[in-house]
Amino acid sequence: MNSSPPRAHWRVVLGNIIFDNDTPAGRRFDLALTVAILLSISVVVLDSVAKIHRQHDTTLRIAELILSSLFTAEYLLRLVSARHASHYARSFFGVVDLLSLLPAYVSLFVPGSEYLLIVRALRLLRIFRILKMGRYLSEAGVLAQALRASAVKITVFLAVVLTLVLIIGALMYVIEGPQYGFTSIPTSIYWAIVTITTVGYGDISPHTALGKTLASITMIFGYGVIAVPTGIVTAGLTQASQPKPLARDLRRCPRCGLERHDPQANYCQRCGERLPEAAEAP
Repeated sequence: MNSSPPRAHWRVVLGNIIFDNDTPAGRRFDLALTVAILLSISVVVLDSVAKIHRQHDTTLRIAELILSSLFTAEYLLRLVSARHASHYARSFFGVVDLLSLLPAYVSLFVPGSEYLLIVRALRLLRIFRILKMGRYLSEAGVLAQALRASAVKITVFLAVVLTLVLIIGALMYVIEGPQYGFTSIPTSIYWAIVTITTVGYGDISPHTALGKTLASITMIFGYGVIAVPTGIVTAGLTQASQPKPLARDLRRCPRCGLERHDPQANYCQRCGERLPEAAEAP
């Protein structure tokens, strides 16, 4: 009898190479993919330089064509070898892989859109998995949790800022008028946004005393605009970074009602009554 183990299906072997970076073949594939992504980004950046574009346009186009073909083949192989193709296609990396391909084909119909291939830089996020930097991914999860927790506060804050920008823009339009560059309320709103964010391009500026007074108030208010969202996100990060309380920490003494006991305590530190088990905690 032949007792040799059955040969793995080619889709399983291919999937192990493409998705599993714990094997030598998988690590070599991920390394080659990272080099190809860096080359593609370099081609897009160099092609945007006018002098290089004039001298090496054909070479850069051929290089991008080859790289785009390789990325297209890689994406199709990922769909074929994935255990659940739909799960991969809807995952974060699956969506990024697809988005990194689309500009190459859109550029066939819309000239200039090939520069959007720079989105392939997002594919470099795989380097965290390749280099086993799971701790960095967990920290990114903390940041995402903090942003989700702060979303409502930031939304309310932005709504207030937008309302003030509308009011300040309209006031500046009335005070200065078209003769000083404030030709419309949208233009005045643009000035208000630039001023309140402390950017200050200087392409439009008030000339009247009342306009300068309003501009000064807007500039001072701009410093508060910068500080508030920073404080909101910082508070969210602090809360997200704190360890979750254990169930035993929430126990209440049945005799005196004291809460927040030591996690290892079996008796109340105030009255000595035996504490309930973790499952019995309120």
